[in-house]
Amino acid sequence: VQLQASGGGLVQAGGSLRLSCAYSGFSLDYHSIGWFRQAPGKEREGVSCIRRGGGTVYADSVKGRFAISRDNAKNTVYLQMNSLKPEDTAVYYCARGRGSSYYLSCVASNFNSWGQGTLVTVSS
Repeated sequence: VQLQASGGGLVQAGGSLRLSCAYSGFSLDYHSIGWFRQAPGKEREGVSCIRRGGGTVYADSVKGRFAISRDNAKNTVYLQMNSLKPEDTAVYYCARGRGSSYYLSCVASNFNSWGQGTLVTVSS
């Protein structure tokens, strides 16, 4: 199982970025996948997940601004981030969910295969 996140960078507040997570060794037909972030001094938090079966969930803080999507042909999941705020600054990670539940909560403890992070910095 491998996941590799990319697409981070420095952007001004109000700007946009698209993160990509290329994965291999598993299928989203059987697993959930999600985006998480960790800011300095804070715990890792769930940003958005695609559950097995295709359902999507978002943290309240990003609803209406971020959108998660998938490209099955490319084994890639994306996180489109619009209207970025300084508080979105963090290292962003993608991860595969434990087990094969259709109702997995988008919390870090439910995910057990992690890619390396990509840093997103939003300047004010």
